Amino acid sequence: MGGGVDAASPQDGIVAPSIPEHVTPILARLWSSGHAAYVVGGALRDAFIGRPATDWDVATDARPDRLLALFPDAHYENRFGTVQVPAGDREIVEVTTFRRDMAYRDHRRPDHVEFSDSIAEDLARRDFTVNAIALGRTAEAPAALLELVDPFDGRADLTARRLRAVGVPEERFEEDALRLLRAVRLATQLGFVIDPMTLTAMRSAAPHATTISPERVGQELRKMLAVPEPSGGFRMLAETGLLAPIFPLLAQQIGLEQRKGPGVDLWEHTLRTLDAAARLAPGDITLALAALLHDVGKPETAGDGHFIGHDVVGAHRAAGLLRRMAVPRREADAVVDLVRWHMVGYRSQWTDAAVRRLIQKVGRDTLPRLLTLCEADNIGSGKPGDSGGIDELRARIAAELERGVPLTLRDLAVDGDDLQESCGVAPGPLMGSLLDRLLEAVIADPARNERETLLADVRSWLAVDADSSGTQAGSGDR
Repeated sequence: MGGGVDAASPQDGIVAPSIPEHVTPILARLWSSGHAAYVVGGALRDAFIGRPATDWDVATDARPDRLLALFPDAHYENRFGTVQVPAGDREIVEVTTFRRDMAYRDHRRPDHVEFSDSIAEDLARRDFTVNAIALGRTAEAPAALLELVDPFDGRADLTARRLRAVGVPEERFEEDALRLLRAVRLATQLGFVIDPMTLTAMRSAAPHATTISPERVGQELRKMLAVPEPSGGFRMLAETGLLAPIFPLLAQQIGLEQRKGPGVDLWEHTLRTLDAAARLAPGDITLALAALLHDVGKPETAGDGHFIGHDVVGAHRAAGLLRRMAVPRREADAVVDLVRWHMVGYRSQWTDAAVRRLIQKVGRDTLPRLLTLCEADNIGSGKPGDSGGIDELRARIAAELERGVPLTLRDLAVDGDDLQESCGVAPGPLMGSLLDRLLEAVIADPARNERETLLADVRSWLAVDADSSGTQAGSGDR
């Protein structure tokens, strides 16, 4: 964090993190205008433990209309008191009025909120003690020293690397079921253990997880997948009873045997594959999603120890899940393709044409990630990553691409205009099928990708089709 305000706690002299430059002017304007103002939330928590701190939030006793008057460029469109204040180059700081939440009837959001003048009241409504710490001051306090407000001993929990609900855990999860998933995600991200009382309350409240919107599940899922060993979070979901209500497709894998070794059911295989993918390609969320979902079609296709068609079924199920979680279309399509084609089944006996067909079918952009998924799948099955000739296949694919062999319709030496002008083929389904047939021919034998050769092929095919049609018509007359 650069520049900004340094602070010490008047209670114990502990040096607190510095506040970044783009946030300091917002605090200063609030203080000079007679308001209390504090930085709060996840960025402050992360700064205390040395993690990169982003998305700084401010809490204040100023009401939204007052904030809009103090910050004319700000934006306000919700009923919870949060005003978005532009700060520096493309930075936005969320400034929220102190509040107290009232009753929650749907385990998702408060029926209404009441604004408050107390930072202590505002912190009491938060989810976990490590997020219920504030750094700032009132307008009347000495400007040279900021106050560290920590009514629930959140700093002690940070030191102990412990995640603990604020107040009565059962009440926190009853209020907002999303906190159940956030507890797992934060523990996974931060490497914290969950406090026993909080963990017990999570198990009791697990059925409420069905009320979490799929979009919010998707947001938390991405963060869970972005850690070095993501299996830990999913094991925690299973152990707390959260997996079935949140990810029923994954919960069906528990206990499903698939001959991967003693004690390795489908669920364990999935988790091992997921961790292997994270090691092979750190930070690749698309690959991690594919590793998590690559076998979701197996429970539905189980039979006699085989899972025939699980790649096709799995791709369909993955597409539906990703759509519900509002995963961006482009990324969702990439994940679905990886699930669909992860059963490559390569053999050294493949011809070069077979390798080219694989490239054409899967797509050259998808193949590198697909082969990494296959490696992870091998590792998740207790095998070396390059089992099944993955490295050999990778080398053969690279060789074919280096040769510049035709793999798409754009690579053909002719196009639709050529077929129309030289062969009299009108635009339509026939033209499309002829171009596809030409592509298959040149994938089998790239040397055929010459304009006159391809046009001769088309004329020959059209003649055969015409003769066949005439013969059939003649047969009908006899």
